[in-house]
Amino acid sequence: MKYSIIVPVFNRPDEVDELLESLCSQTLKNFEVIIVEDGSKTPCKDVCDKYAGILDLHYYYKENSGPGQSRNYGAERANGEWLIVLDSDVVLPSNYLAAVNSSIFTHHSSLPCEAWGGPDAAHPSFTPVQKAISYSMTSFFTTGGIRGSSPQSGGTRGALDKFYPRSFNMGIRRDVYLQLGGFSKMRFGEDIDFSYRIVEAGYKPQLFPDAWVWHKRRTDFRKFFRQVYNSGIARINLEKRHPGTMKLVHLLPTLFTLGVIGCLLLIPWGGLLPLLLYSAIIFVDSSISNRSLWVGLLSVPAAFTQLMGYGLGFIESWWKRCVLKQDEFTAFEKNFYK
Repeated sequence: MKYSIIVPVFNRPDEVDELLESLCSQTLKNFEVIIVEDGSKTPCKDVCDKYAGILDLHYYYKENSGPGQSRNYGAERANGEWLIVLDSDVVLPSNYLAAVNSSIFTHHSSLPCEAWGGPDAAHPSFTPVQKAISYSMTSFFTTGGIRGSSPQSGGTRGALDKFYPRSFNMGIRRDVYLQLGGFSKMRFGEDIDFSYRIVEAGYKPQLFPDAWVWHKRRTDFRKFFRQVYNSGIARINLEKRHPGTMKLVHLLPTLFTLGVIGCLLLIPWGGLLPLLLYSAIIFVDSSISNRSLWVGLLSVPAAFTQLMGYGLGFIESWWKRCVLKQDEFTAFEKNFYK
């Protein structure tokens, strides 16, 4: 068994169904699938049972402990040489595993590969809101462009000085995973924390641009706001755990948030003009890239949600961790560590 695909799940049976269906069409068949139900109230066992005779599928139910610990739970039960970690809200093109296999083989011919990550994209069948959210998370005009090349961009493997895989689409050799102890108990930002620890241990994760996935993310703006808000909180926690990892780009959403507030206060003196200009840029760029005026229009609130949600979470975390000097678990016990 070469590949073990590990998927933590929390109340998303429909998404799991689509992911498993896409796994059935993989051109490379040398893999097992490990579904870890993280204390869901709406479990996906019935969905998994549908594929039991088609895929080498293993379903486990455990008490809720967050995605990181659920991935560790799956890794302990995996048999593959490589562990592939996916989010439950992704769908794979039929050549995904073949692209992974080819990229690992190609890279091994020059340098050893211990960990990798791939990009994401929006599927044509996604709703306009999902496409708008995907745009906001990948656009040059937000902060999405820092996450690596998209499948359409023509980026090349290794183009980044340091690449930090994300848990929606990443792989790591099983022995390296176990050596590093897997994911930490962080409730949010645990994938970046793991990537930092991979690099700090002397390994060099690679970007495999051909191993991309369709990524749904959140289905409405309220859920999307909560997701990016938690990401903003996680950034301060990550800096505390890994001093020096915070870069200028991580401050941009906070500066944007403060700038929006300032513009709103200055509306009588023309403060609305910068916001209108930025909105127009987002609208035009997204309309062209998505070939839809409606998606372009929805991308405007999606971009503001992405930047300001992250910025507000960053400010809250900065206040609690840096000003009030609370530790990570005390500061966010009510939100994350129940």
